[in-house]
Amino acid sequence: MGFVLAIDQGTTSTRAIVFDEAGRPGASAAIPLTQIFPAPGWVEHDPEEIWNAVREVCSAVVREVGAANIAAVGITNQRETTVVWDRATGTPLHNAIVWQDRRTAPLCEELKREGWGTHVTDVTGLLIDPYFSATKLAWLLGNVPGLAERCARGEVCFGTIDSFLLFKLTGGALHATDATNAARTMLFDIGKGVWDPELLEHLQIPTGILPEVRDTRGDFGMTQAEAFGAALPIRGVAGDQQAAAKGQACVRPSMIKATYGTGCFVVANTGDSPAQSANRMLTTVLSQEEGVRTFALEGAIFMAGATIQWLRDNLGLIADAAESETLAKQANPESGVYLVPAFQGLGAPVWDAEARGAIVGLSRASTKADVVAAGLESMAFQTRDLLGAMREDMAGAGIGENDILRVDGGMTANGWAMQRLADILGECVEVAPIPETTSLGAAYFAGQAAGFYGDDAELARTWKPARRYEPQMAPSEREARYAGWLEAIARVRSGKT
Repeated sequence: MGFVLAIDQGTTSTRAIVFDEAGRPGASAAIPLTQIFPAPGWVEHDPEEIWNAVREVCSAVVREVGAANIAAVGITNQRETTVVWDRATGTPLHNAIVWQDRRTAPLCEELKREGWGTHVTDVTGLLIDPYFSATKLAWLLGNVPGLAERCARGEVCFGTIDSFLLFKLTGGALHATDATNAARTMLFDIGKGVWDPELLEHLQIPTGILPEVRDTRGDFGMTQAEAFGAALPIRGVAGDQQAAAKGQACVRPSMIKATYGTGCFVVANTGDSPAQSANRMLTTVLSQEEGVRTFALEGAIFMAGATIQWLRDNLGLIADAAESETLAKQANPESGVYLVPAFQGLGAPVWDAEARGAIVGLSRASTKADVVAAGLESMAFQTRDLLGAMREDMAGAGIGENDILRVDGGMTANGWAMQRLADILGECVEVAPIPETTSLGAAYFAGQAAGFYGDDAELARTWKPARRYEPQMAPSEREARYAGWLEAIARVRSGKT
């Protein structure tokens, strides 16, 4: 039996998992990733640490199953995170600027004042925000001494994490990305499938530093033999949220998934035409196969699991993530406490980079259990914000209704949080059968290119949820709680959107 090796390079860890021909996970290895915070609102990663971790976890897994049994390699990655490196040596020229980083908020405001908002949305499907790669790259070009001059001499490569890993894995033979990652840079024309010359010119980004854009599944070269004991074919690359949608078998228009990891990302399949949002959702590429793009609507919550980390690491209210469920069950359901986790601003549908977090509704009777429950509940409220806007956009585009949300990610292990999600949404929540759904999606893309797993219709037929949560909360309570959330959001808005 052959295996597909999935490399999942995420925001907080680097993981490798092999999946067999039935999509069952086997050997795996993971290493946590150091978070670097040089200044308030700034977040960086060390690209060399990422590369070393990829080599270590992949080597461990390949040793266990044997390199000769690996039919294909798939890569999935944290998106938008921006890296520049030396074309000759592969050496990073600065720490990677992470998707959560907000340092380019002033540049984004300048672009908005200059009237670039409509062009960005029409061409890239995105909104002007520090979240995306374009202004991160512009910041690097303007602030790393000598970088712009080296770019002009053709000595520099830019890429998202997938591009950097492809370059390193192939020994510098390939400087490429796939369409799902290109679509997250705020530089890519998702309709034409090319880099946008107007944005590149305005931001003074040289075309020569950009990667070639390829299909999501296909030929991405071979790993160097010395890396894992054999040259392995790389046959799929996808951004983490697109990979998770694949792993959830959201292969038909109207199907929606949410991944609860560091952040939460809700993705809705909209088929072969990009759906324009009237509600500040993002239009993005779900996949590209044989040059044909499938599109999606997406909304991002910047803080999901990261909120629980904050409650643990910064406030010391819990010892570990599992304790959050225990405490939430002890909370007073009438406490009136809301936690708005706008520590890195607010994402969709608000898009307020200057908003900041707050805990509101505290009284002398409030307990740490109330605060922890509010942190978990904030995930449900933010998901409702996204789904309401997204479904309105989908209805406007003539895409059918779907009242089931498929979920994956680490937070789905918290039964209280998942039940509260179903309650606040007022709809069914289905939990993925395999927790590492992002890795599974990467394996599906690469495996299908290698003749595994059948077509997308087969993936849809075989998908079954591990657990199913139905709403139990009375509609009156649901709406009262949501109204309180909207009031809390209004308190933290900066007024600059």
